Amino acid sequence: MEQATLVRRAANDPGTPLVREGIVPTPVPVPEGGKNLPVSLTDDELQLLAEIATGVTTDVAARRLELSARTLRRRLRAICDQLGVNTPIEAVVWAARKQLI
Repeated sequence: MEQATLVRRAANDPGTPLVREGIVPTPVPVPEGGKNLPVSLTDDELQLLAEIATGVTTDVAARRLELSARTLRRRLRAICDQLGVNTPIEAVVWAARKQLI
């Protein structure tokens, strides 16, 4: 299944699991105390997620955003950590569900 199609489906239906080639991501851990911590992403972080949502590779996204591929991957990891998700696709779906991208 195409990455962009997977993101659109998951964004439109919160009950849709993020399944690709039979791999189901592990559940996101609940923060201490069971409370959702407020998360705010910068415009640059949202632009990066929007670029990834198009389905391009990290190398292409890095070129378009005028970053090195290593910097882009490091920023993606930081975004994933901030959101408490495991993969960049989960971060993209999170942003799409929040209608940020």
